[in-house]
Amino acid sequence: MIKKDNLYKVLYIISIILIVVFLIVLLFDYINYNPYETSFPLYSIVIVRIVEFVIPSIIIGILGSIIKKKIKK
Repeated sequence: MIKKDNLYKVLYIISIILIVVFLIVLLFDYINYNPYETSFPLYSIVIVRIVEFVIPSIIIGILGSIIKKKIKK
């Protein structure tokens, strides 16, 4: 079980991992994107990836900050 003192660190690490995975997946999407074969623009893929990875990363990071402040008090 994770100690309360380390819980916010784990949440920060998860948040960073999500951002790294976002960048890797976006790079693969960019490499594989062919505007002549697809009927949607590249920015729609970017928006979907932001919803999948960046927003959860922000939420987890905020939760980590809140938990850190509560533990320090």
